[in-house]
Amino acid sequence: MDMGKIEAMRAGGKILAGILKDLSERVVEGVNELELDAWTREEIVKRGAIVAYDELEDKFPGAICISVNDELIHGAPKDYALEDGDKVSFDLTIGYQGYYVDSTFTKIIGKGSAGVRHLVNVTESAMYEGIEQVKAGVHIGDVGAAVERALKGAKLGVITNYIGHGIGRTMHESPEVPNYGVKGQGYILKVGDAICIEPMSSMGKPDNYIDEDGWTVKLKDGSVGAHWEHTILVTEDGCEILTAWE
Repeated sequence: MDMGKIEAMRAGGKILAGILKDLSERVVEGVNELELDAWTREEIVKRGAIVAYDELEDKFPGAICISVNDELIHGAPKDYALEDGDKVSFDLTIGYQGYYVDSTFTKIIGKGSAGVRHLVNVTESAMYEGIEQVKAGVHIGDVGAAVERALKGAKLGVITNYIGHGIGRTMHESPEVPNYGVKGQGYILKVGDAICIEPMSSMGKPDNYIDEDGWTVKLKDGSVGAHWEHTILVTEDGCEILTAWE
């Protein structure tokens, strides 16, 4: 195992988790997406990390993805004040000491409807169902099958055209980590692998499209989507969630 990589990603994971935890407390009714994006950028730099999205070839217009309601993922921050009942997902990647870590959480402003609460809670649970499968010798198909089973069992749409991924020296590496799969198939995980497990789901159909801003992925039927993600390290004993909140 490359201990330099492991220690850098552990440290980066703690920084990222701290930023998202503190950000979650600022996510309230009336706050503007642009304010949250500016705060995130400032915190990344203040904590000694790198704004990863600035390094994309097609530069993303923000430091963090903010996706509201029918916006599923990759939401470009805009001049919008969050309203009571909104679902909002925050997807953040940062660089630290030459390595990357990635995580997402979804929050509801206020109480929200029962359907949206169900969507958000089940999608988070599906992420942990996938994480529970992770250990050396396990196929990626086992991880995807667990996520898919949880989402379909709750009658949610399973997004198949966007998936999780390996991570390390670059933001997206092999192996691909789909939110669906067949047990016993696909890449076999080994000690030292770092992967991002990130269920994406919808209350309606999973069909989606890229908005005119060139980034934001929206659901075609206008239903609400949810997204959760952690960076996971495969260890000798199983796995470690590098981006877990303390």
